[in-house]
Parts: sequence; C-alpha cells; structure tokens
Amino acid sequence: MVIKTEEELIDQMTTPSPEVVEAVSKLDGPVMILGIAGKMGPTLAELLLRAGADEVIGVSRFSNPLDRDDLESRGIATIKCDLLDDEGLARLPRVPYLYLMAGHKFGATGNEPLTWAMNAVLPAKVMQQFPESRVVYVSSGNVYEFASVTGSGAREDAGVNPIGEYAMSRLGGERLAEFYCKENRTPLAIVRLFYATELRYGIILDIAEKIKSETPIDLSMGHVNQIWQGDANAYLARMFPLCACPARVVNMTGRDVLSVRDLALQLGEHIGIDPVFEGEERETALLGDAGVLFEEMGVPQVSVEEIVSWVAHWVMSDGRTLGKPTKYESRTGKF
Repeated sequence: MVIKTEEELIDQMTTPSPEVVEAVSKLDGPVMILGIAGKMGPTLAELLLRAGADEVIGVSRFSNPLDRDDLESRGIATIKCDLLDDEGLARLPRVPYLYLMAGHKFGATGNEPLTWAMNAVLPAKVMQQFPESRVVYVSSGNVYEFASVTGSGAREDAGVNPIGEYAMSRLGGERLAEFYCKENRTPLAIVRLFYATELRYGIILDIAEKIKSETPIDLSMGHVNQIWQGDANAYLARMFPLCACPARVVNMTGRDVLSVRDLALQLGEHIGIDPVFEGEERETALLGDAGVLFEEMGVPQVSVEEIVSWVAHWVMSDGRTLGKPTKYESRTGKF
C-alpha cells in the first residue's frame, strides 16, 4: 500500500479498529479535546466520531480559522477559547471525558514564561475546573533521563531527570495534575508520549527530507522511538478506563529502539540517495519502554518498515508537510 494524498492519510489514521469501536461505545457522554488544533487533535477527534462517539468537542484558540472550518466540516463541534484565560476556561461545558493535549514545545527556548504557563499552570487549572471528569493528559517522554541505547528505554518507574525548561515544565504539569487528582479524587491518566509520527510530521520525515536535500544527518541523538500517529490515536481512544486516582502513568511509543543511522540507510534506499552523516552515536538517548501499554492494549499495528516506505514515497512525491521539524537531535532540551 502507498498513501498518495492527505485524504488517504487521514482516512488511514482515523479508521477505527474493532477494539476502538468497542471502547468508544462504552463512553456515556461527550468527549472534549483541549488543544485540538495541534498535530494529533484533529485525527483523534475524527477517529472518535467514526468509532461512534455521541459528540466530540474541540477547544483551541484557532489562530488559523481554516483549522476550525475543517473540524466542523467533519462533524466536530468547536469552541474558540484561550485556555489560559480563567473566565474562558470556566465557561467550557462540563463533560465526563476530557483530553488535555494543549502544550508548548517549539519556540519554548526564548519564550520560557509561556512554556511554563502552558505546560505547568494549565494542567493545574484544568484539573481544578473539571474535578468530575475522567482526564487523559498527554504529556511527554522528555521528563525522563536519557537511557542506554542497548536497553529497551525508560519504563514508567524509571527516574525522571528532565533536561531543559520544556521538559522541566512538563514534569511540573504532571506533578500539579497529580496533586489535584488526589485532592479532588479526579480519575487521571498521564500519557508520556515519545514522538508520534505521520507523513507530514515526525522524525522519519525529518531524516528523509535531509536525505533528499543532501543535508548531513546529526547522529548525536543516534537512537529514537517512533509510533505511527494512527496507532497513538487508537491507544488514546481506549485510554479512559486507565484513568485512576492516584494518577496512572503510561508510556506511549513504538516497540523498538531505532538506530537513526539504520533508518537513514533504509530511507536512502527508497529515495535513491545515499545519506550523509555527521557526528557519532552516543551511549544514551531519549528512549521509552511502552511494554505496560502493550500488555494492556496490544502492540502497534503499523510497522516501522511501513512508515519508512510511506514517508519515502511522500517525500519523493513532494507531499505537503507541516513544516515543523521535531528537533529530536537536541541533547540540551532546547526546542
């Protein structure tokens, strides 16, 4: 299979599996996604609707009105709101199921106050405003310390040692969310996500674009995790039963520790250009072990080999991208 258009891409990521349909059928009320206009929100919302959700409400500032128009054309109700505005947040409808996907990463360096407000203050505000909801809070694997590339990555009980203010603010948000979870007995799942990828965004796309432009590929972060965004959405759609008090922490990423060098060589074969490398691999990298998630919900459905093939074709066909490099190479925590 080759994905040729954005319509085919979105369809692939939003076609529900029987397991997703079963999970969504048990949701007895509306689902609201805070920060829906980000990279994952639109496809998660459409997946929920296609799986039979009664109502999906998307909340965002919608700085680009076209994003709102697109969501509404797909049957998703929208609310324009600055989530840091207390009055706006208080006016949002009370719903039984809530995803907190809002956050600030790219541009965090140089704009640290906003980063802390979005990533640490906002989770506290949301948990206070929605004490009776089941909350799935999508955080980041960046909270962990770097793990050995010869192992499987950090598990949920591994030590946290966030590098840089983005990662520190994420851990701050988690801790405050956990506090209000206990204070108000609010069921909470904290999902530490390691790099969801699709054809318009992701580490594999970053590498493929560098190969095509014959730009050197930095090997200092020589190993990574990757999970197809459609698989990540499917896990999130089934996440509400894992909400608990105290909060449940779950890693979300792909099955394997992937070599950046090997990914580049595979992409280069598809594209027909030999990759150029710079630097050397280190003994550690930002890596997560999602074995707990796989035990609960099974392994991801889309293989790395499929993603590599799809991305290579997309890049060679000049498919549209979001124009947002992941900056996965950073070992300093600066984004």
